[in-house]
Amino acid sequence: MSKISGMSFDFDLSGTQIHADKMTLDITDNTTVAKTKGVPNGHTDGDVEAAGEMELDSTNYLLVMEQAKAAGSFRALKPFDITSYAKAGDDELKVEAFGCKLTISSLLDVDNNSADKTVHKLPFIVTDPDFVKINGVPYLTSEETAGLL
Repeated sequence: MSKISGMSFDFDLSGTQIHADKMTLDITDNTTVAKTKGVPNGHTDGDVEAAGEMELDSTNYLLVMEQAKAAGSFRALKPFDITSYAKAGDDELKVEAFGCKLTISSLLDVDNNSADKTVHKLPFIVTDPDFVKINGVPYLTSEETAGLL
């Protein structure tokens, strides 16, 4: 039986299919326990944020740079949605991150003693109130995003 692995994923950045050698997406949810007299008594919803990083080979990095060139500069790239989709057998996983703004953290990492291909690291932050959806299920409630969408 086939299972989802890293090789199962495809990524779409603003209509351009990109192959990422590696990609992460982390959610920070500052929900915390509420206490009365030092004893847990429910919780309070905290603020949230999401960020990640893509590692691209030079071929895929140049696809992103074509979009940057069309925008006028790398920093002028508008935030875009990232859709990550995988299917293996009966298992499907679709993770969407909305309004992702790219930066560059590792423009070059060259080792002339290595046969490994060159990779470029592009961190991103999620900036849209739609935030993140997992298999179509939003992470945030509609009450949390009321008036923002």
